[in-house]
Amino acid sequence: MLRLPGVGGQTMARLLAHFAVEQVFSVSRNTLGSLGFSEQLIDTLQNPDWALVEQDLAWLAQPNNHVLTLTDSRYPPQLKEISHPPPVLFVKGDVELLSNPQIAMVGSRNPSASGERIAVDFARVLAGAGFTITSGMALGIDAASHQGALDVGGRTIAVAGTGLDRVYPACHKQLATQIVERGALVSEFPPGTPAKANHFPRRNRIISGLCLGLLVVEAAQQSGSLITARLALDQNREVFAIPGSIHNPLARGCNALIRQGAKLVETAEDIFEELGQHNQSHIAYTPEIMQTALDLEQQNLLNLIAFSPTTVDALVQDSGWSVEVVSSMLLVLELQGYIVAAAGGGYLRIL
Repeated sequence: MLRLPGVGGQTMARLLAHFAVEQVFSVSRNTLGSLGFSEQLIDTLQNPDWALVEQDLAWLAQPNNHVLTLTDSRYPPQLKEISHPPPVLFVKGDVELLSNPQIAMVGSRNPSASGERIAVDFARVLAGAGFTITSGMALGIDAASHQGALDVGGRTIAVAGTGLDRVYPACHKQLATQIVERGALVSEFPPGTPAKANHFPRRNRIISGLCLGLLVVEAAQQSGSLITARLALDQNREVFAIPGSIHNPLARGCNALIRQGAKLVETAEDIFEELGQHNQSHIAYTPEIMQTALDLEQQNLLNLIAFSPTTVDALVQDSGWSVEVVSSMLLVLELQGYIVAAAGGGYLRIL
């Protein structure tokens, strides 16, 4: 029924309330009419596009591909709880993983270097603690979250806004392959479905619906991540947000969520505590790279670099050292992972 034009989840539910799936296409016009179904719908049911159904069956016949309906025992119970759950899920990869405890991670498609690093590190710790990391395989924070889970051999799920016979964005083909190997790709859209703008809000309700809690890493005030956060709240999921500088436009969405009641998160322990995972108290947010010890001058310079862009001129003025000396130490700090270059020629601290 997913291939019937104009037939959505609610109409499917109405049909299935009266008939078994195998009966739907053989019910008489009179019977359908007596139940209040429109003439247009009846015409659609009488003339399905079986070629498209064959296309779906060919996809399903491939290794590691699955289709779940609401009556399937493998359909994730968390998702079944939401308003209007997808009547059909296409899954490529480990289908059993959909019922595992999940933390969703979302954020900006154009994050700061610091935000991207935080997403990777949190995903590593959360995945290492046994949570499956769920996101939307978009550019930026989504991709960093998936990668963080993969880095530690953890599990991750990507919810797509297209059919699973294609990857969007196309640059994530390798990432999608890795996700299938260590997790699953999920979509409510059948094979052959292209990316469309209205698909992604629908995709977002699945991301939040699958999870126990949603972590927003970086988000501007007008952001799709905030839509996902609102969906999570509507679905009675926990919402977590990482605070940021008042000068960083990518922090304003997270800061707004915190003002509205989202839990402020500084370490993974904050998430474990809220979800009742007290047995994970020994796990804390730790940086990816173990830095070598800094000498006193390098440490003093690092202390002058803010977690928002700091110019070289400001560092020269504040430190009293020459441009050459400051530039040399900045190179060391960058190579050791303490700072990253910022747009416009400055630097910002990430550790």
